[in-house]
This record gives sequence, C-alpha cells and structure tokens, in this order.
Amino acid sequence: MSEVKVNKISPRSGTEVTLGDSGDTFTIPSGATINNQGTATNFGATGSASWVTTPKTGDFTAVAGEGYFVDTSSGEIDVTLPAGTAGAVIAISDYAKNFATNNCILLRNGSDKVGGSAVNPTLSTNGVAVTLVFVDSTKGWIVTDSGNQNEAPTATFITATGGTITTVCTNFKVHTFTGPGTFTVCSVGNAQGSNEVSYMVVAGGGGGGNARAGGGGAGGFREGKTPQCTYTQSPIACTSGSNNGIPVTAQGYPIVVGGGGPGGAPPGSSPGTVGVNSSAFGITSAGGGFGGSGKPNRDGGNGGSGGGGGSGNCAGGAAGTGNSPSVTPAQGFNGGLASSGGSGPNRRGGGGGGATAIGTNGVDGNPTGGAGGAGATTSINGAATAFAGGGGGGVCTCEGGPGGAGGGGTGGKDNATATNGTTNTGGGAGGGGRECAPGVNGAVGGSGIVIVRYKFQ
Repeated sequence: MSEVKVNKISPRSGTEVTLGDSGDTFTIPSGATINNQGTATNFGATGSASWVTTPKTGDFTAVAGEGYFVDTSSGEIDVTLPAGTAGAVIAISDYAKNFATNNCILLRNGSDKVGGSAVNPTLSTNGVAVTLVFVDSTKGWIVTDSGNQNEAPTATFITATGGTITTVCTNFKVHTFTGPGTFTVCSVGNAQGSNEVSYMVVAGGGGGGNARAGGGGAGGFREGKTPQCTYTQSPIACTSGSNNGIPVTAQGYPIVVGGGGPGGAPPGSSPGTVGVNSSAFGITSAGGGFGGSGKPNRDGGNGGSGGGGGSGNCAGGAAGTGNSPSVTPAQGFNGGLASSGGSGPNRRGGGGGGATAIGTNGVDGNPTGGAGGAGATTSINGAATAFAGGGGGGVCTCEGGPGGAGGGGTGGKDNATATNGTTNTGGGAGGGGRECAPGVNGAVGGSGIVIVRYKFQ
C-alpha cells in the first residue's frame, strides 16, 4: 500500500477538491478528527449535524450540516431551509422549551418538500428536537431523529402551602400543623427532585385519672420517611412498604390534629378520657388511652399508647393496651399496672405507655408512682425532638411518677394537681394523687401535631 504525506491539498483551479471516484471508500482511523472550519460535502456520517451553540432568537436561514438551538421566548421564529441536496442535514432544538407558546416554523426553499408535502411544518411541542435529512425531490426533507428534553428530565420539586412553613437543612420545607388545616400541593415534582412527602402524625394524649390514678397513655405516633428526605427518623418510622413516603398530587389534603383527653374530675374518683385521633394522607394515629382511677374504674384505657392502671383499696388496676387499633410499625405501647394497694400510703398508679416503651408499674413501697413510657425522637422538623411520652402515675404519698420523654406529664402527689401533657406533643397526662381534695382534677393530655417534610430544591 502506497502512502502520501502532505500538510495541505489545494485545488489546481477553483475552490473544490474531489477525493477519489464515486463508490470509493475512505477510511478514517479511530481517534482522528476533522477540523470543521469549512464545509465538507458527501463526507462523514449521513444524518449528523455540527451544532451552533449560540441560540437563535430571530428569523434565520439554516445552513446544511448545522444544528440550531432556537429560543422563541420573545415570539415565533421562522427558519428558512437551505436548498435541498441529497444527504444534506439540518437539526433544530427548542432551547427554552417554549415552542408550544411561540412556534418555530420551517419555511421550504422553493419547491422542496418536507415529508413529501408542500406545506411549511410547524414545531409546536415544548422541548422537542428534530433532525431532517434531504432525500430526493419526491419526499424532500425527512425527519430521521426526534426527541424531547423530557426523555432526559431534570429535577423538579414539590411546591405546597398550609400550616406553619419553615426551611430546614437548606433544601427542605417543613409544614407544621398544631391544629386542623389543609396541606395544599400546588405542583408536583418528579423522582429526580421530589414527588413524595415524609410525615409525622401524633394524636392527642390520654387524660389522667384523679385518685391514686394511672398516667394517661401517649397519643399514637406514626412516621413515614421518603428516601427523597434526609434526616434522622425515629426508631419506629416506616421506611419501607406502603406507609413510608406518601406520593402526592396537586390537590388539598385535610389535616386533623386531635386534642388531649380531659382528666377525671371529683367528687369521688374517676378515670381520665381518651385522647382524640389525628390524621393526614389517610394515616390515622389513635388517641392515647386514659389513666385509671383509684376506684371503681381502676383499669387504664386502650389507645395509641395504653393508660396506666389506678390503685384502689387492696386492688390494682390493669394496664391499658397500646397500638390499639393495631398498625405496623406499632404506634405505641402498653401502660403500667397499678400497685395492689393495701394501706393508703402504699398506693401507686401505673405509668402511661409511650411511643417506644411501656409505662412502668406502680409498686408498693417505691419512692414514686409508675413512670411514663418514653416517646419517640425524630428530626423531621430539623432538630431532634421527642414526641408522645406517657404520663406518670399518681400517689398518695411520696412523689408522683415522672412523665416519659416527649411531653408526658408528672403524676400528682397527695392533693397536688398532676401535670398536663405538653401541648402539641401528644404527651399523656399525669395521674392524680388523692380524690378527696376539692377541685383537684386529673391532668389533661397534650394535644397532637402533624408535620410534613419534603425536598423543595
């Protein structure tokens, strides 16, 4: 094989140089490039175009072999096609994704056709890109490639209103509902950005009984985290299955925030009242179970977390059952048993259950009543915060039981009033001390809360 080495080939006359004859094959080695400072015809891959990277913002005439980014933000743009020669190629791409509002019209050159039709085609799809090759006088310019920017989507994000809105961790919005409202999704993003929300739904805590009483159970705690959110979730958050992140659409989602249950009231001894349910996105958390009284209604109530039992004469009340109704992961734990009683000073109410632990039992001779079960700690709102702690049990003497972390109230001692569950934590109320003190009621459970989090940029 002969080899010719030169730095430049120039035409002997005119401005054109022909390499070989029709049907000849020229091989370009792998890695070699062509410096496209001029125009090469019948050379290279048919259907390819060299793109002009400065967007076109007004009418222009296309040159064969070139592709153009066309920006119709300011109005319709007409592109005059070059005279058709077999193998000629042009390409057009919607730079601003605006062709549906302001069209790009391809104007035929003379009698050249487009797709066999003597009509000027209109590009009217946002984000479209087309490549056309001139074949012959019968069909003219034929589309050989067509695509849309949506086929390689960029990240888009949820926008929404409702509740108290804060920005946390730079890229996330948090909507906090301390009362009923509506979470309204204005627009939905995509999987590359965000199209799901994380949630926490906490119900109202149960009220405490009013005599050597059990603490109220915490309101049910339910949390779901989408992988699109980054934060440290609670140990009982749902991160897989059907109740993790909630896919949303552009609509309003009703938010219900339950109140805390009232405490038992004198005269005499009486149990507290169950807390009120909270709900969002079809997720319902059950109100906390009530604390039992010294007599005759000693047993704690069932609920998101169970209420503690009350202590009566020679008999202790049973603990209320948590996670009632049953969901997975569990929304709360059982309350604690009351002491069996005997002489008055030995009577200890059981602690109310919390989101992550049972309430402890009231035990004769212990220095305090039963402790409330611990709540769950999550950073969904941007800072590690505990919710849904159980209320402590009440006593005749010594000290009332401590409330569980997450808003649980302290149990009452003697005639002192027990502590309410903390507002908007779902904490259970402390159980009351003695029933003989006029006007000393059992404490009130803490109201619930709903928090929604999503990525917004």
